[in-house]
Amino acid sequence: MKTQLRLLLPLLVFAMMANVAIAQVKSDYDKTVDFTKYKTYTFAGWAENSDKILNDLDKKRMLDAFKKELDSRGLTLVDENGDVAITLYIVVEQKTSTTAYTNYNGGMGYGYGRWGWGGGFGSATTTYSEDDYLEGTVVIDFYDSGTKKLVWQGVITKEVTQNPQKREKTIPKSVSKLMYQYPVKATKK
Repeated sequence: MKTQLRLLLPLLVFAMMANVAIAQVKSDYDKTVDFTKYKTYTFAGWAENSDKILNDLDKKRMLDAFKKELDSRGLTLVDENGDVAITLYIVVEQKTSTTAYTNYNGGMGYGYGRWGWGGGFGSATTTYSEDDYLEGTVVIDFYDSGTKKLVWQGVITKEVTQNPQKREKTIPKSVSKLMYQYPVKATKK
């Protein structure tokens, strides 16, 4: 049993740590809307000036990634009067993850007879570690330009990569993962 526990514990710790890096994607949409009728879109801007937390390079990476995803779904960017108006919202929060590792040291046991008394001792030590990280959430909203109603919303939350070279790859991958939830699937990439 102790051997199984010693083998299982590192796997559980790894699974919990890996879970932090996995993106959480959610979406919701108006199921009465035919999304294939949308052929053009207008970028209506960043909600509440949330783009101020991004540097110009990351802002361009994000907008380019969304444009590529929308292009692959047959939507064309126009300066005004698009079939849908799209807004983006981003928030970054400081988070802390806590990991616990318990090291069990078995001891000696003793006992007397079938119905007698017995005892034993052992010890366990639990070590905790905390890691600070940034968690980013991006929300994209699609508004029907004719009705002015929200027709689709996508939300992705994940750990922000601190390394700029990695963000160059992770931003497009995250946007792709988010847009996978859009009702019209990509036809070209």
